[in-house]
Amino acid sequence: MAASDGAGQSNGVSTEFFLKEISPRLGGASLKKDNKTCSSNNYDLVKRMKYLYVRVVKARGIASLFGGSGSGSGIELFAEVELGNNNYRGVTKMMSNAAEWDQVFAISEDGIQRSSSTVTITVKKRRQKKVTHIGGVLFYLNAVPLRVPPDSELEPQWYRMEDKNYSKTTTATATATGELMVSLWFGTQADESFAESLLNNVHPDVLSFTKSTVYIYPKLWCLRVSIIEARDIMPAHKGSQVVRFPRFSVTIQFGDRSLTTKVAAPSATRSFSNPCWDDEELLFLVAEPFDENDMLVSVEDQVEPRRNEIVAKLLLPMATIERRIDDEKQVNSRWFNLDCHFEDVDDDDDNNKKKVTMMSFVSRIHLRVSLDGGYNLLDEDTRYNCCDVNPVEKRFQKPLVIGVLEMGILSATGLLPMKRNERCSIHAYCVAKYEGKWFRTRTVVDSFNPEWNEQYAWEVNDPCTVVTIGVFHNHRIDDKKITTKNIGPQRDDRFGKIRIRLSTLENDRVYTHSYPLMMLFPPPYGLKKMGELQLAVRFSCTSVAKMLYKYTIPVLPKMHYVHPLSADQLERLRNESMNVVASRLSIVEPPLGKEVVEYMLDHKDSPSWSLRRSKAFTFRLLSLLSGVIAMVKWLESIRNWENSVYSTLFLIIFLTLVMLPEFILSTILFYLVFVGLWNYRYRPLHPLYFDTRLSHTHCHPDELEEEFDTFPTSNRNDIVRMRYDRMRTILGRLQTVMGDIATLVERFEALVSWRDPRATFLFLVCCLVAAVVCYVFPIRVVVALLGLFSSSPPRFRSKLTSSALNFYKRLPSKDDDLISEIMGRPACLDIEGLLIISILEDFQQSISLFV
Repeated sequence: MAASDGAGQSNGVSTEFFLKEISPRLGGASLKKDNKTCSSNNYDLVKRMKYLYVRVVKARGIASLFGGSGSGSGIELFAEVELGNNNYRGVTKMMSNAAEWDQVFAISEDGIQRSSSTVTITVKKRRQKKVTHIGGVLFYLNAVPLRVPPDSELEPQWYRMEDKNYSKTTTATATATGELMVSLWFGTQADESFAESLLNNVHPDVLSFTKSTVYIYPKLWCLRVSIIEARDIMPAHKGSQVVRFPRFSVTIQFGDRSLTTKVAAPSATRSFSNPCWDDEELLFLVAEPFDENDMLVSVEDQVEPRRNEIVAKLLLPMATIERRIDDEKQVNSRWFNLDCHFEDVDDDDDNNKKKVTMMSFVSRIHLRVSLDGGYNLLDEDTRYNCCDVNPVEKRFQKPLVIGVLEMGILSATGLLPMKRNERCSIHAYCVAKYEGKWFRTRTVVDSFNPEWNEQYAWEVNDPCTVVTIGVFHNHRIDDKKITTKNIGPQRDDRFGKIRIRLSTLENDRVYTHSYPLMMLFPPPYGLKKMGELQLAVRFSCTSVAKMLYKYTIPVLPKMHYVHPLSADQLERLRNESMNVVASRLSIVEPPLGKEVVEYMLDHKDSPSWSLRRSKAFTFRLLSLLSGVIAMVKWLESIRNWENSVYSTLFLIIFLTLVMLPEFILSTILFYLVFVGLWNYRYRPLHPLYFDTRLSHTHCHPDELEEEFDTFPTSNRNDIVRMRYDRMRTILGRLQTVMGDIATLVERFEALVSWRDPRATFLFLVCCLVAAVVCYVFPIRVVVALLGLFSSSPPRFRSKLTSSALNFYKRLPSKDDDLISEIMGRPACLDIEGLLIISILEDFQQSISLFV
C-alpha cells in the first residue's frame, strides 16, 4: 500500500496519518488498477463472505418428557447448535412457556474448520441449573445447499430428533423424542437473514444491540408563534396595599421547551390591561407526529424580580394550527379566549392556601400561529448538508435525483482497546450518515481487526455534499450478557470519523482506501491514531445535465430567502433539531446514543478561542494570498528590469493590449482556461482527507490544553494569566493591523472631505487636469504613457518614492481623534505566540508601505 498524493503529505508529519490506497478483492474478484472493473451484483463493493445459516424455528412432541406441559415449573427450553468437534457452539434464548425460538445462527467460513463435517442441533431443558438432553438432529455439511439472493428462501422443515448418540431409534422412542423444525443453507452477507442472525461470538441477550439497522430522519416543522396583543388582562396583586404597574409577558411551552417574550412596554394610548408585544415571534422545532403534544400559552405578570405569576393561560391543540407550505399564503391572526379560572398555590402564604382566580369577563389574546413547512431545518452546517432544497412538506415528492452513492464498509485494523470497569475490550461498529438516512453496521464483538463487509447506497440530490462515517465502541455489551445497569448510563466511545465530499469523486470510479482514524486528546497524548478504516466508495451520476444544473440553484428552499431566519434563530433551531433527532434515534432498536449523534453532527465544537485553530485559519488565509503576493513580486521584478527579456516581452504585450483593448477580456479568459487545463495534470487522484499539518495538530502542549479547557476555566491562576497575556499580545498586533487598514481607508476618504483643505484643493486640481488630458488625448495614449513611465528602467527613475505616494501618506486620518495611552510591550511573551505575531508583523509591514 502506498501513501496517496492527496493525503496532505509534508515534511515533519508521520506517515501513519496518511491516506493509503488498497487493492481488496471486491465482489469475489480482484479489483484492477483502473478501479473500474467490478462485479454487477448488489454487493460488488465488499468482500464476499460465506456463512453457514442455521434457522431453529421450534420443536413439537416433547411435552410428555417433562410432565405433559411445555412450560413446567422452573423448566427452560433451549436449542444448541454445535459444529464438528466443538469448533462452534451457539445457544438460543431460554424459553419457559413454549419450545419456539425462531432464531438464526450465522457461522462464518473462518469458523468452519476443515475437520468439521457435521452440524448438530440439540434441544435441551434446564431445571435448577441441571441440563438434560432431549434430542437432536445431525446434518452433513456436504449436503447443505447453497443459496444466494435472488434465489427463493429455503422453507424450514420438520426433522425427527434422535438420541444423544444420533443413532437410529425405534418408532416409539422417536415419537417420544419429538420433532424439530429447522433449515440450513450456505449463503453470503447479502442474505435477508443476515441482519437478524446470531454471529459466532455474540450472546443472544445482546443480539438486539449488535445488529445492523437503518435510521430514518423524522420530518421536522417550524412552529411559528407571533404574539400581537392581549385584552382585559388583570394583574397579579403583590399585596392588598400595594399599587404597581403590571409587567406582562407571554410564555409559550411545547413539550419540555419554553420561550418567553419581552415585557410589554407601557403605552400612553393603551390601558395597562391591554398589553401589546408588537408581533414578537417565537420559533419552535417540532417533529411528526406532533399531535401528541399541545401548545401551552401563558400570560405572566412579574410581581418580583425573577418571580412571575400566571394570570391567564391557553391550551392550543396542534391539530387546530394552520399549516403553511410556502410564502404565498399568509396565515391570518386569530383571537383566543384565555382561561382565567384556574387554581394556583401561593408559596408566600404561610398556610400554603390555594387561591382561585375568578374573572367576571373573558380575557383574550391575539396570536398568529402556523406550522411552516417551507423551511429545511438542518441539524448541521450547510457545508456538509445542503442536499435537499425541497421544503419539509414536499419531501414526499420525488426530488431531482442526479445519481447514487454506494459505499462498502470493509473492515478496520489496529483499533485501540477501550478500557471500562478495569477491562479492555473492543466491540466496534460503524455509522454512515448522508442526507436523512443513517446506516449502522453490526457490532463485531471482541476484535481488534473487525470485518463488516456491508454495503449501503443513497440517492444523491446534490453533488456538493458530504458523507460522514464514524467508528464507535459499543459499551452496552459486556461479554456474553447485558444487564439493566449498563443500558442507560453507558456512553459509546469513538475511534474517529471520516468525511468524503462527493464533488471530489470521479463518476463511476471505485475508490478503495484505508483511512486513518484520528482523535485529538488533551496533553500528553495530543493527536492519536485510533486505527484504520477500509472503505470502498463509488459515485454514479445518472444525468450530467442535472448535476451541472444543481450548481446553479440555491442551497436552501425559497422560504429561507423570502422570510429569512436570524443567525440566533438558526443556531437555536439547529440545537433543537439535534436534540429531537437524538431522542428519536435513541428509541430505535438498536438505540443510537446521543453522544454518537452529537459527534456525527459536530454539535460539541467549541467556538471559544484556540491558538491552534487561529494558526490554522491564519495559514489558510496566507495560502490564499500567496498567489497575489507572488504576482505583485513578479510585477515588481518586471518593473525593476531584473530580467530584460521578460520586461521587454511584458511591455510588448502591454502595448498590444492597450492598442487592441477588445482582446483584454478574451485574453484573461483564455489564460484561465489554459491554467485550468494545465492543472488537470496535478489534480488529486484520491479523496481529500484530514491534513495534520494544515490543522497544526503537532503544536505546543499548552495550546492543546487551552483548547480542551472548560468554560469557565478550571486551570490555575498563573496558567490563566500567562494565556491571557499571550492572547493580549497577539490581539494587540492584530489591533494594530486593523488600525493601519482603517488609516489607509480614511486617508482615501480625506481626499474629498476637506479635512486638510490644501490637500483636497491640490487633489481637485489634479483631477481637473487629468480630466482635461483624458478628454483631449485618446485614453489608449494616456494608458500607454503611464505604463511606459512606470515600467521604465531604474536608471531613468528616481530611487525615492513617487510624488503620488508621498502625497497620500501626508493625508490626515482619524488617529488624532482617538484617546489612547502608549503602553510598553509586556515582558511575558512566550514562544507559543511568536508565530502568529511574526505573520501579523509581515502583514503590517506590507500595509505600512501605503500608510
